[in-house]
Amino acid sequence: MSFIRLLVCVTGVYAMFLLWAIAQERLSVPFKHIDGSRSEKFKSPLFMGTCQSALSALSALIYILLRRKPTDTLSQSLGLEHVEPTTDGKAFANGNDHHHHHQEKHHDKPKPSTRYSRKDLLLRYLQCSVFITAAAPFGFAALSYISYPAMVLGKSCKLVPVMIMNVLLYRRKFAPHKYLVVFMVTAGITIFMGMGDDKKKSKHGSGNGNGQTPYANLIGLTYLLINLALDGATNSTQDEIFTRHKVTGQQMMFWINIFCTLLTSALSVLPLPYIPVIHPSEGGTSELMGAVNFVRTHPSIITPLAQFALTGALGQLFIFETLQHFGSLTLVTITLTRKLFTMLLSVVVYNHTLTKGQWLGAAVVFSGISVEAFVKRKTVHPKLVIEEKEKAKIKSL
Repeated sequence: MSFIRLLVCVTGVYAMFLLWAIAQERLSVPFKHIDGSRSEKFKSPLFMGTCQSALSALSALIYILLRRKPTDTLSQSLGLEHVEPTTDGKAFANGNDHHHHHQEKHHDKPKPSTRYSRKDLLLRYLQCSVFITAAAPFGFAALSYISYPAMVLGKSCKLVPVMIMNVLLYRRKFAPHKYLVVFMVTAGITIFMGMGDDKKKSKHGSGNGNGQTPYANLIGLTYLLINLALDGATNSTQDEIFTRHKVTGQQMMFWINIFCTLLTSALSVLPLPYIPVIHPSEGGTSELMGAVNFVRTHPSIITPLAQFALTGALGQLFIFETLQHFGSLTLVTITLTRKLFTMLLSVVVYNHTLTKGQWLGAAVVFSGISVEAFVKRKTVHPKLVIEEKEKAKIKSL
């Protein structure tokens, strides 16, 4: 049964995110107008984000409700109320804004703490949503200047911004091997970007890079770095949530996507002026109206847009299911190989050509991430064995 579950999880992650990657790359290139006279690019990344986050929140809610225990309240199922066992064996529900000890000693006042605080938890979710909402347009804009394989390779280097943001925001320290991994992935992406043969070609040949072909890689890489920095801030905040609050991956998925949907919906209906990357639609018109008009006049976008939203939502569920039943080590292995296959699939489907130097850079990057996975296997496995022994002792008491 466990093997079948793992097989389903691996198949789900691969299938959903490989299809998601194809749809994402397709959305970054021009679509033919309904009259066939011209082709135009879709310039509504916030609308894309709204479609995906709304479906992701809905799928997470359905998953939570199907898996909830009969004794759990809706607040507990959604992770807003933490049940803390006490020394006398009874459960203590804590959903207040401050965590208090169950038994205060004499006149000692408990220290104010945000641990298990509902207000702090929701604010952290909102913080993640702001980072995600801000990051998405930069990732989408980067595809106008760099190839999708370069984008995938850059996104594989998430460890670098995650480490930097953890150090800057939460003062965390890391093991020495992680700095080796950072060096390897940085060197690999540098080789990949520097050894490309894009100077003679204009990627996707579309409007944004007119007359700026020599600087296209630089612009695309800058957008990608901003996207990665915001991704790093998101991941470090998620680590902080898991450390401080007892929540599941599906609960986090639900609330972050709820906030993302609210944020992107609000921004989509506002008549914002033209803002490069963030709001590339025509100034004075809402992005929602621009997106609806584009879909009406370019009906060929409907299929990849629906594919992007649906596969992204279902893919997240498979990721959190893998994390829950098989742990982060298995998930790292799956996502590592998935990114490699995503890059290879993009090369095959969209006829990208990579130089020998770029293949070398990709190999250096994936070697660095493999070092991280190998070291994690050596350190995590003994910890899991100890934890299982401790659980067995507790059950025998």
